[in-house]
Formats: sequence, structure tokens, C-alpha cells
Amino acid sequence: MVHFETRCLSSLSKVFADEELKDTAFSSASALRGESYSFQVAYRCNKRIKPLGIKLESTIEGNAYYRLVGLSPSDLPCFDDFDENVLRTTPGQYPDPLYTPELTEAAALPNQWRSVWVTVEIDPSALEGSHSISVQFEDENKQTLGQEVFHLTIIPASLPPQRLLHTEWFHADCLAEYYKCPILSEEHWMRIGQFMQTAAKHGMNMMLTPLFTLPLDTAIGGERPTLQLVKVFKSEERYHFEFDLLKRWIELCSIHKIQYVEFSHLFTQWGAAHAPKIMADVSGELVQIFGWETDSTGEEYTLFLNQFLPELVAFIKENELTERCYFHVSDEPYLEHMDTFKKVSQLMKSHLDGFPIFDALSNYEFYTKGLVETPVVATDHIDVFIENDVQPLWAYYCVSQRQKVSNRFFHMPSARNRVIGIQLYKFAIQGFLHWGYNFYFSQFSRKPIDPFQVTDSDQSFPSGDPFIVYPGPSGPIESIRLEVMFEAIQDIRALELLESYIGKDQVIHLIEEGLDRPITFSDYPHSQQWLLEVRNKVNQAISESANKSIPNNITT
Repeated sequence: MVHFETRCLSSLSKVFADEELKDTAFSSASALRGESYSFQVAYRCNKRIKPLGIKLESTIEGNAYYRLVGLSPSDLPCFDDFDENVLRTTPGQYPDPLYTPELTEAAALPNQWRSVWVTVEIDPSALEGSHSISVQFEDENKQTLGQEVFHLTIIPASLPPQRLLHTEWFHADCLAEYYKCPILSEEHWMRIGQFMQTAAKHGMNMMLTPLFTLPLDTAIGGERPTLQLVKVFKSEERYHFEFDLLKRWIELCSIHKIQYVEFSHLFTQWGAAHAPKIMADVSGELVQIFGWETDSTGEEYTLFLNQFLPELVAFIKENELTERCYFHVSDEPYLEHMDTFKKVSQLMKSHLDGFPIFDALSNYEFYTKGLVETPVVATDHIDVFIENDVQPLWAYYCVSQRQKVSNRFFHMPSARNRVIGIQLYKFAIQGFLHWGYNFYFSQFSRKPIDPFQVTDSDQSFPSGDPFIVYPGPSGPIESIRLEVMFEAIQDIRALELLESYIGKDQVIHLIEEGLDRPITFSDYPHSQQWLLEVRNKVNQAISESANKSIPNNITT
């Protein structure tokens, strides 16, 4: 006899194939117009059924679809210093990729829990009130095996435009390596566009743009595949630059509604000691003119930048890009690098007056000495910046932020991923940065990896740190972590809408009502139930306020 079990779950549950479900049923919620809302239906059968039919029906105006939650392997789910807010610490198979039915045929495998990820992209004009979304499972003879119905109440208000600046570092060279296409070939441009589109759809409105080959996560003396959008021509001590490839890149960003251009770092990571790899046409031959052997403060590279930066600024102004461009000096400098960082940042500022320059760092001294005007601060070092009311202020996390603070490793609960939205809102953080949108190399870029087999950069970072999308045959395959991060961004937008009605102090009071301590980046409730209840309270408050008054203008 076939025994088929189902359970509705929130998007914050992680369903492991080899353990009992830990989360109780979750089958009703609310959402705003224009929101992308997701939930899951977990299922288990005592027998193998393949193919497994899945029928989805919705009464909501919008695009409703489902994907199958796949499993990804992890050799290194965490380091030895994990905290208590994790799901597992063992190697194995973790739920993460979201496969469309065209990519993966649904199946029930004996006594394994699996789940279906259901998304409804709600129309801005969707009718308010309660709607149903039905998920039905069938065997190959169209006989019903099980069914769940989710009830979603549409609030008569729309999500405002996104204000948060958000960049996940885009590694275009990894796409060329994985798809085996020549760099900046037409196929490569097509792949770049696909991955840009997915990024933009999930709230990434800023794009890391490789002026020259990225000087990021590269072994000292090693190199990444050459990918530079600025053509350089050298004749003795004079340089000539062409920006046609850069212009094409920025136009592609515009097509996909990515507003901001984040120019790649002009000095190497962890100290700004060297120049990035830069290729130039010298007497008709393409040769490397700068790299690890180049002193960042030396006369030769200084001469180059003194010619390049004015030309780049002229290109920006000519193409009316002034309000869209951000610059980097060097990623994650330490105190021992301050003297070098000061010299090179002063050189850049001498040419980039009025342009925002921002860099990831952890030490407050870089800000107090005026070396970084827009700090991008690790979430476990951000308190001193908040206490001193630093504005504008960005936040980031990566491999090092694994104690107490939010992050999105495989082994962490999804609530720990999503709570970053409330934190960014409370502390008026202008932007969020993460280094790994699609890093498909081993650590230090020593070799390419297959992200479907290696999720930890060759046992270097906890799985979930290097990338948040997978490279599918037809384009990006999204992940649970990508969707949940977008939910965090939607939470910010909902909180901003409520603020326009009742003010920020009252919004914070609503969020923290009933808690023993105020929320910080390291101290917050860990349960998904709390997070879901907060969002529901926010929605209800918006609904009540919308019936009473008109909000103040919300600008982008």
C-alpha cells in the first residue's frame, strides 16, 4: 500500500531527506501587492514513485510556479568554531538548489522527505483578501496521492521601491570557465546577461564591473583569467584607453535595470600593495604591464592612474553615469596596511572628487582617519560604527562572520539568513555587500570547480559562502539562500512602507515588542516563528494604516 505524507511549511524551513520534519505545519500568511511570496510543501512516500506529478493552482493574480528543492553536497559545512544556531555540523547532502520541472523530473524516493518550493509573484493590482494556492501530487496514472492548500491574504498596499543598495560580487570569469566559452565572446555576453537578470530580479541593484582583471581572492603571484573591460594601448610613457567594452557592460546592466556600477578595485586585496593584472597593446602585441610585481605606490603605476582616472571620469560624464558609479581602493585592509592604503586612496581621491569610494573593512581607524568615507563593515565589527552614528554605512559578512551574526551557510537555518533585513532596517544601513554571487573557483582562484559537486571552494569556506546561484545549462539555477535573502530585502521595503505611516520609532517598537533585549547584529531571536510573526504584524499594521491615511512620499 502507498503511504504518502505532505506538510505545508514556510520558506524558512530546510527539509533534509534523511531526518524527520522538525517544523510544524505553516499554511497561511499575508503578503503585499508586488511581492514575491514563497512557501514549501514537503512530501514523503514509503515507495518510489517516478515520475511524480505535481499540479499547482492559484486564485491570486500573478505568476505562480513551483520548483523542486534539490540537494547539494558539502564536505565542509562549517569550521570547528560553530555556534549553537545551526541545523547540522556534519558533511552530507543539504537542501539548496531550486530546479525547475524542465531540469529535474519530480520523484518520491522511499522514505525520504523532499519538498516543493512554491512562489507567487503577486501582481501590483491583485485583489485584496484571502486566496488559495493548491498543490496536488499524482502518480503516473493521474491518481491523487496527496494535496495541500496554502491560504495567502493580499494586503491592499504595494511594496515601495527598493532603497537598499545591494551588491553580490559578480565573477564573470567564472562563467567563461564553467561554460567553456571564450571570454567576452558572444556566448559569454549572453551568459553574463542571464546572470545579471537573475541578480536584478532578486534585489541586486549594483554590479561589480571589471575595469581590469579582478584582484580578488587570488593567490600572491597567481592570476585569474584575464577579463578587463578597458582596452589599454601603451606608447612609451603615454597611455590611450578605449571604453567600448565597458560601455557595452553598463548598457547590459541598464537593460536589466541594475542602476549602480561598482568599479573593480584598483589595488590588490588585503593591503593594497600591488596593482591588478592589466594587459595592454604595446606595439601591436598584447602584454601584461602591471601585476604582482608592481609596487602600488611606485612611479610607474602612479603615472598610469594619473592618465587613466581622468579618462575614465570623462567617459562617465560623457555617458551621464555620474550618479551611478562607485569606486573601490582595496578589499579588507588591516591596520598594518594603513600607510600604503592612505597613499593610494589619496591618489584616487585626487581624481575622483564627488564619487563615492567604499571598501570592506573591520577597523574603525580607517574611518576616523578619513581613509574610507563610506565604510563597508563586517557585521561582527559594526557596533562601534553604529554607536558613533557613521553615515553612510554599509554592512557585509563572509566566511569570518560565523559567530552569532547573520549568515547564509548551508548548515544554518534560513531565519538566520533572513533576519539581516530587520537589522539593516533598524540601523539605517545604506547598503549590503557579499563577495560570492557566483565564485566557481577554489580558494585563491587556483583552479575551477564544479559547483554542483564542490560547494566549499575546495574545502576552504563553509558551503554556501562562495556562491548563491548555480550555473545551469539554460542559465542560473536559483537557491533557497538567494530567495530567502530576497525575502529579507522585501522585509526592509515593507518596514519602510510602515514607517511612512507611523514613523520609525513605532516600527522598531512593533518589531521588538515582547523581547527581553533590543535587536542588534549579534543578538536577535533565532526562531523562524518569531520572524514570520513579525512580518505578519507589519503587514497587518500596514493594512490598518492604509485604511486611515496616505503615506508620506517614499523615494528611491
